[in-house]
Amino acid sequence: MKIHRVLLKVSGEFLMGDREFGLDVGTIDRIAREVKRVYDSGYEICIVVGGGNIFRGVSGAAYGMHQAAADNIGMLATIMNAIAFQNSLEKQGVPTRVMSAIPMPSVCEQYIRRKAIRHLEKKRIVICAAGSGNPYFTTDTAAILRALETECDVLMKATKVAGVYDSDPQKNPGAIMLKTLSYKDVFDKDIRVMDQTAVTLAQENKMPIFVFSLEEEGTLEKVLAGNGICSVIS
Repeated sequence: MKIHRVLLKVSGEFLMGDREFGLDVGTIDRIAREVKRVYDSGYEICIVVGGGNIFRGVSGAAYGMHQAAADNIGMLATIMNAIAFQNSLEKQGVPTRVMSAIPMPSVCEQYIRRKAIRHLEKKRIVICAAGSGNPYFTTDTAAILRALETECDVLMKATKVAGVYDSDPQKNPGAIMLKTLSYKDVFDKDIRVMDQTAVTLAQENKMPIFVFSLEEEGTLEKVLAGNGICSVIS
């Protein structure tokens, strides 16, 4: 398939690096270098970041918070991650805009679909923060939503493993990687690569999902070039 505009989904946990909590600047800078190489190759890039390295709504609810309150705190965490990501990209000379679903004009722009597309057309990387702006929805669902709204060709989900497996590869050394699978396979085999709302939205709009690892440098560029290791859900 011909790919011109991509949405990269990066979990908050990935931004921790080897830390147990918070941001690892070295990890963010490394991912920014990966993104810059792809940007320099001519791709238009939108990014959605999670907030699990700072606060997870599900965990907050488990400790007795109301789900809506916990999710709102989680959305604010994604804004902090997005600003850190923007800083790393702009240190490397890449024009970047953070657009938040929660209005916060003193630190970033409000997300407006047409404005986001215009930024992409002007060769600026757009980092979408605060999820969809609504509690009860994950950043995976927000990533699919933003990919569809900004007319991306594919959603790239970065993980700590090379793709989708038939079982947890960190627990089962014999786990088999599935290079291609359908949306139906994800449901039927109860594969937890993304939540069901996100996969359903992708299925209904025929948005392909590439699942790959950002642990090894250069993987993002290789996957987009068609010679990298990944799983494709379509």
